[in-house]
Amino acid sequence: MRTETALVLFFSGLIFLWALVLGVWKWQAMANSPDGLAHPYVDIAHRAALLYAFATGLIALFVELSGWPSAVNFFAAATIVLLFVVTIANYIRLGLRRETDNQMRNPPPVLRFVLAALIVGEIGGFSVLLVGFTVAQL
Repeated sequence: MRTETALVLFFSGLIFLWALVLGVWKWQAMANSPDGLAHPYVDIAHRAALLYAFATGLIALFVELSGWPSAVNFFAAATIVLLFVVTIANYIRLGLRRETDNQMRNPPPVLRFVLAALIVGEIGGFSVLLVGFTVAQL
């Protein structure tokens, strides 16, 4: 296994562990809530972390099978993973503050920039890996 693949898998494991810890927070919030529900962003943080953990594992496979140089593969994957982590952290922040159940309602002006960065970084980073995979494997 290549070093960059091992690093991406390591981050996949860390995100999965984070998801498990967030599951405890969600369970505690549900147990202490009169309606049995956690705050929407506590739930979203937990689910997003679970999904991003497995997505990061998939990304590791594309890193391993890509024909691009190691630095290109790692930079593309690291960009995606960093954006996953920032997104989960934001959901946690929203869950802790309990100020909204929809971050798109009355968003701060910076949110438009953040969303554009997420779109370009995640889609762009994965596109690099997918093209590298296609060149090397098909």
